[in-house]
Formats: sequence, structure tokens, C-alpha cells
Amino acid sequence: MEIRIGVVDSPKEINLEISEGVEDLVKRIDEALNTGTSVLWLQDEKDRRIGIPSNKVAYVEIDPESAPRSVGFKR
Repeated sequence: MEIRIGVVDSPKEINLEISEGVEDLVKRIDEALNTGTSVLWLQDEKDRRIGIPSNKVAYVEIDPESAPRSVGFKR
């Protein structure tokens, strides 16, 4: 699945491909943001570990692989 994380005071967002299940990922992110954990650690499909300061997370967007993708122009 693809995950996008917006970071406060940064014009770019972090894009990752993660193989973890959606529900498990949401629980881990929610726990990190609500318990005051200083760094949210994620591991992508290439086994890279990415640390994001929890107090700098602006938003998280998750696109599960099962989401339909549109092709072409919308009217």
C-alpha cells in the first residue's frame, strides 16, 4: 500500500510503499501520535527505516492496494 505523510513546515510530503496491513499501520500511527512517542518509525518495502518526529506529523494518507484507480480525464 502507499502511504503519504505531511510534515509541518515542509513543502514536501513523505511517500512510502509499505507491506504492513492497514489496520496494524493505523494502530501504530495512532499510538505514536497519542502517547507522545518522540519518533514514528516506519519500514518500507525496500527495508529502509524512516523516522518522523511525531510532533511534526501534519496528516497521514493511506491508499490501500484494493482502492480503484481511475485512468483518463474526469468530467
